[in-house]
Amino acid sequence: MELLDRYLQAVKKHLPWKRQEDIIAELRANLEAQLEDKETELGRPLTTGESEDWLRQIGPPIRVAARYQPVQYLIGPAIFPTYWYVMRLAFLWSVVIYSIVSAIQIATQNPGETGVLEAVLRVPAILMQVAAWVTLIFAAIEFVATRYPAKWPEIAGISEEWTPSSLPPLETDAGADDKPRSYAHAVADVIFGFVFLIWMLLVPRYPYLLMGPGAAYVQGRLLFTPVLIQFYWWLLALNVIGLIWKCVDLVRGDWNGSLRLRHLFSKIFGLIPLGLLINAPDHAYVALKSSEGDRARYGLPMNSLNQAIHWFLMVVLAIALVDLLWDLGRIAVEAYRRRESALG
Repeated sequence: MELLDRYLQAVKKHLPWKRQEDIIAELRANLEAQLEDKETELGRPLTTGESEDWLRQIGPPIRVAARYQPVQYLIGPAIFPTYWYVMRLAFLWSVVIYSIVSAIQIATQNPGETGVLEAVLRVPAILMQVAAWVTLIFAAIEFVATRYPAKWPEIAGISEEWTPSSLPPLETDAGADDKPRSYAHAVADVIFGFVFLIWMLLVPRYPYLLMGPGAAYVQGRLLFTPVLIQFYWWLLALNVIGLIWKCVDLVRGDWNGSLRLRHLFSKIFGLIPLGLLINAPDHAYVALKSSEGDRARYGLPMNSLNQAIHWFLMVVLAIALVDLLWDLGRIAVEAYRRRESALG
């Protein structure tokens, strides 16, 4: 039954990852046995409405999954999965926002290496404050919800008034990077790759293609440092390799295969030009073309601009590393599950 599959899929998202497969297999066997007994008793398959009523009696997926979570003391099992999800989300965004704000402050105040070190050392304290506030809020929710349930508003996914029809549709077993593509999609991807490569090759000669009307102003007053030229050639080389890879897959008929390896290649080797920019001498990316007087007048704002670019690149690098580690972690988890399934 598709509705049961959707229900188990929703439960699985909140289970401890090491035991997900075993728990879902056990839960599926129990629920299918219950379903078979109900249909035997009625002498017919359950209707959609009856199936929804049955699943509603079993309980929301997040609450069913909470039975298999480790015992929690401050945050109850009903809301602990939501609490843990919000905690991880709060950690991520607090680091991103703090990095951006710190980069702006360092660029405008220009305190040097001392300011950078102080900004880094404040990160653990900020994460502890975020964890404390999130825990305090959820502890208050737990307190009110358990002692005054009639006065507490319904929580989506936890309330008994949830509807099985609102369950998300079934996902494919493969990840987002492994979804099969059509031949037309693969051809369009190659064509777009050629168009983008031509555009990249034309940009140095016609900077208007990148900066629009601002190209005239930049060409007359600013000078790009050698590190940006190296960055450009790295990007060009990576795009050429990626385009050749796509063409080979298309010719060999592998256009509907997994894209995971290609995406990992792009993410790993894409860190090289990014690291090249971050390690630029004196963090200089643009310089003034004008006279000595203009350099004396606009030198400090130009340094601030370069520092802002440097810290922006640091934030981008942090996000890229988190994204890469997330993909590698997913691959490791999938490999672990396959090995456990084979051993079991």
